[in-house]
Parts: sequence; C-alpha cells; structure tokens
Amino acid sequence: MTRVEWHWVERFGEQYARCGLRPDESAVLVCETASRTELVETSWLALQASGAACSRVTVPTPANRGPVAIRSTGASVAIARHRPTIAAMQAADFVVDCTVEGLLHAPELGAVLGAGTRILMISNEDPETFERMVHDPGLADRVALGKQWLIDATTMRVSSPHGTDLTVDLDGAVRAGSHGATDQPGDIAHWPGGLVLAFPAADSVRGTIVLAPGDVNLTFKEYVHTEIRLTIDADHITAIDGDGVDAELFASYLRAFGETEAYATSHVGWGMNPAARWDALALTDKRETNGTELRAFAGNFLYSTGANEVAGRYCRGHFDLPMRRCTVTLDERAVVVDGQLVPELSPADGDASSTPEALT
Repeated sequence: MTRVEWHWVERFGEQYARCGLRPDESAVLVCETASRTELVETSWLALQASGAACSRVTVPTPANRGPVAIRSTGASVAIARHRPTIAAMQAADFVVDCTVEGLLHAPELGAVLGAGTRILMISNEDPETFERMVHDPGLADRVALGKQWLIDATTMRVSSPHGTDLTVDLDGAVRAGSHGATDQPGDIAHWPGGLVLAFPAADSVRGTIVLAPGDVNLTFKEYVHTEIRLTIDADHITAIDGDGVDAELFASYLRAFGETEAYATSHVGWGMNPAARWDALALTDKRETNGTELRAFAGNFLYSTGANEVAGRYCRGHFDLPMRRCTVTLDERAVVVDGQLVPELSPADGDASSTPEALT
C-alpha cells in the first residue's frame, strides 16, 4: 500500500493555492509509469481537495536505449509529443507535472505554455522534502531581485579558492528564476524553488571549473571526494583532469554518450533557498531523491552540462554540479561571496549563521 501522510496533502494544497488554483478552474495531473507513487498520490489527493475539476494522465516511461543508466536528463521524454496528452494540458488552467524529469526543458513545453496553461513542476522527491521546505514569504522577492540583476548584467564571473575561474558572456542568454510557485498564465515554476539561472547562447562560456571535495555530482547523487578539473572552451569541456576515481567516473559517463553536446554547458546560476540544505544528500537514499534541494541551497554556484535549447543543443547526458565556497559576480556586482549570498539576496533577518554552509 502506498504511504501518504495527510500533512503532505495539506502542504501540497497550500502550494497549489499559491499558484492561484481555484475551485472554478480545471486541473490536470501528468505523470508517467516510473513516477514516484507516493508523490503522485499526494499530488492527486491535494488536487481533489482543492475543489477544481481535475483529471489525471499517465503516460508510459520510455525504455532506456543505453548505453548507460540515465538518472538525470534535465527534461522529460515521457510525453513523446503525444498529441492527446498535450491537448489535455493545453485545455487545463493548471497542470501539476509529476513526470520523473519534469517538463521544464521538454520539447512540448512551448505548446502548453502558449495555450495559457500554468504549470507547477513537482520535482521527483520524497514528499518529506516538501514538508521540510516551509513557505518563505520573502523568497519570491529575493529571487526576482536576483533575476533582475542577472538580466541587467553582461558578464558573469565565477571564482573559488580551489581554482575555478569561469567567464560567461550573457549576451543572448535566457535568464530565469523560480521561487516554487506561479500564478501567471503561460508560466512554469518548479518546486522546491529558490534558483536564479542563465541559459547562455552558443560560444559564451570559457574558463576552468574545479569541483572540490564537498561539491556535488547530482547525476551520480554523490558528494565529490577528489578534485575534478574541467577545462571549458567555447562552451564545451575540452579536458577532464584529476587523480581520483571521481574524475574517471565523470569522464566515463560523458564519453558513453558519444556526442559532443554532452560536454557542453547547459546552464549556470546560484541557489537562494535558506531552507534547502547542502548536507541533505547524506541523509537520503539515492532512489529517494532527485537532488533539487542541493540545487537550491543558498550560496551555491550551479554549473550544468548537456541540453541547452537557447544554444540549439539537445542530448541525454546531463550533469548538475552544485559547488560551494564560490564567488559569483555580475559585471562588478557580487551576488555570492565565498559561498554566502550578499545581504540584499539573503533573508531579511540577515542571520546567515542558521544555514548549514555558514557552519562549515
């Protein structure tokens, strides 16, 4: 029997309300056969409790054609351009997305948003994660400010004590931010939220990324134990160096796809959610998490490889790599300094000591 706690249902209902869901609206829950059962059932019960006219669409999870296990693609392939499923989402006021990878970068997303549908993409996490991620009334404004700073900037620079030295030309980049909810027609939010990101245009990223012990490889759902040095030229990783098994596994995984796009930059940004914890992965079985909390913890720099529709690149290989203790600047404005958000992007009480990063 699937375990569903009523307080999970209540928490999900609160999030739907923040997305403006009303009893006079229509809602569709979209999931796939490999979706987390307790997540789907919690989402479904909360939808029914909202009073909205709701329906549920379940599509088959496609077979993995190899050559390696896929644990992160960055975009759901389950819809597979199935016209009735797309039509159901287009006809709804509100879609709850429980596909394994989510619709955020799926090829069908534009058609659904173009119909005025708003989407809440619920990350493939154990519902207990959402229970802990309590509503932060100031997060939306802080994310909006960070996004505006990113929009106003021409260049992002990232450095770290370990040797990271990365430059991102933001000309032509698509900037985005999510605080975990949206009430706007034709918009999508992912939950948990608390991220500001840029999807750079082609030939915009160059420099060096150094993944140090304690940084995170979310495709493998593991902390980095030995240094990995990535040389990046014209968006693409051109060299992977390191003396430990971490670098070997990183290189082996990318090589397996046999496509240059797997080595390219997908997106860059930083985490802003003080409720998200860097140490959460140590307390969670790999199958119980998709690592969204690690992407969002306050003060991280997130570097990702793989698909980037802004640069016209699509592939199955994907790494999300949250890094600690980096400094991120936009032109001359710092947004993260040594792994800490600047005061303007931090909670109003300014108590950074409550975050796990500040204690390490």
